[in-house]
Amino acid sequence: MRELKRVFTTFVAYLKRPDLYPELGRKILKNTVNRNNAFKGKEKTNFWARSKAISQRDAITKLFGVNTFSFESSYREILDYAIQREKECPIKMGGPGALELIYYACEFSQAKNVVETGVAYGWSSLASLLSLEKRNGTLYSSDMPYLGQNGDQYVGYVVPENLKRNWKLFRFADKESLPKIFVENKIFDVIHYDSDKSYNGMSWAYNELYSHLRSGGVFISDDIGDNSAYQDFCEKNHIETTIIEMDNKFVGIFIK
Repeated sequence: MRELKRVFTTFVAYLKRPDLYPELGRKILKNTVNRNNAFKGKEKTNFWARSKAISQRDAITKLFGVNTFSFESSYREILDYAIQREKECPIKMGGPGALELIYYACEFSQAKNVVETGVAYGWSSLASLLSLEKRNGTLYSSDMPYLGQNGDQYVGYVVPENLKRNWKLFRFADKESLPKIFVENKIFDVIHYDSDKSYNGMSWAYNELYSHLRSGGVFISDDIGDNSAYQDFCEKNHIETTIIEMDNKFVGIFIK
């Protein structure tokens, strides 16, 4: 009964937002016609990812040549603030993820323009912004409204106000947000994907994002074990990727 109520509430919320009708149509297809395709190749990719996986710290050293990790100690006060904000938040969203990986990717590339998909509390946004503020860079974020739980006001909840001047947040599905972002900026130094986890959604976004990543830029994707979209993309484009295992999930990263 609770699940039916949530679905009904979400559907009604979509109906009140004509700008989100295209995403509503895609969700209906994803959960009916394309339902089995969402997890395409999951078993194959989990075997592949597990055979290659290393730790986050080993990946940072391997890719970026960083041997001294000062992220947590350098930003202890800000991270403590963010932890407290998450505890105070009345709704549940995604956890922190690979913060050090994102931060050092931005440092390595001396990023001035970063694009991410998926925001939730804003943990990954925070990691990018802490680096970007040094160069007065900009983070462009795509994040769907939280229609099912009235959580819009809590998106980016852990990001301090002073960092938000370097942040542009687009509140649509990726297929609507990303074209708007690419109008504002065409080439990016770091890309972080953490939104639609269906095979079709990931495959579409990877191709779009990759074409806007500069040579020498860093591409990161969370939850690559949900299906084989990331593996298939890397193999198709002859990309040598590094795989990180965190909390029984896999993150993919490579330098273009």
